[in-house]
Amino acid sequence: MIVLKEGSTGDEVIQLQSKLKSLGFDFGNVDGDFGPKTTAAVIAFQKSKGLTADGVVGQQSLEALGLAFAAPSAGPGPSAIADVTPEIVSKMFPLTPVGNIRANLPFVLEALEADLLGDKDMILMALGTIRAETASFRPISEGISRFNTSAGGHPFNLYDNRSDLGNQGPPDGATFKGRGFVQLTGRANYTKFSAELGLGDRLVAQPDLANDPQTAAQLLARFLKDKEAAIRRALANNDLKTARRLVNGGSHGLADFTNTFRIGEGLIA
Repeated sequence: MIVLKEGSTGDEVIQLQSKLKSLGFDFGNVDGDFGPKTTAAVIAFQKSKGLTADGVVGQQSLEALGLAFAAPSAGPGPSAIADVTPEIVSKMFPLTPVGNIRANLPFVLEALEADLLGDKDMILMALGTIRAETASFRPISEGISRFNTSAGGHPFNLYDNRSDLGNQGPPDGATFKGRGFVQLTGRANYTKFSAELGLGDRLVAQPDLANDPQTAAQLLARFLKDKEAAIRRALANNDLKTARRLVNGGSHGLADFTNTFRIGEGLIA
């Protein structure tokens, strides 16, 4: 049974928020993040229906809302690690030097296996993410663009005060810009995943470590692991757009992600 509560993210939360808004329980923007305002809207709805007003959307609340979600997948399938070679992956990355794939693929596969993500779906998810974020199959740093730097502003100034990234003002924008295979961004993410990888605060003190190939692969695997249940539900529904959004927060790179995933489906057993 799917249960949504504060801290939940993904397509199911978007559907929940859209439904609440359509019923007049407004909370702000439909963004796929179950935060305090969504909790307040859920509680108001539950009270209106005589349900336990705890802000947790379980089966009774889902039925009252008229929502039904596919059950989570049973879990990972058999490991497909042994079937993934640089030659196969190069067909999924047609413009990438095969030398880059040979150098970095072992780190990626090792990290996925360590986090129990070595089945076909999650391998394709990881490879599609790499193609969308860094088609060179090398960990890279985010470049300056209009999305992170204002006209005439210092590099990454638009990130400096992003509280959703945990940034605390200059120079956090540049210090915690996107890096690695998954473009880890923001002080909060560097802090969270540094701890999860057992690195203490090393990623915060040495953010360029996120571009070390082995560390970058571990970050990619752990980021996917963090959203594994929602990603597996999206893939079970053949919803690659939602799967991509769960990693990127939007649709940037969706075409490359989808292309890589679909090619890989026919190449990996």
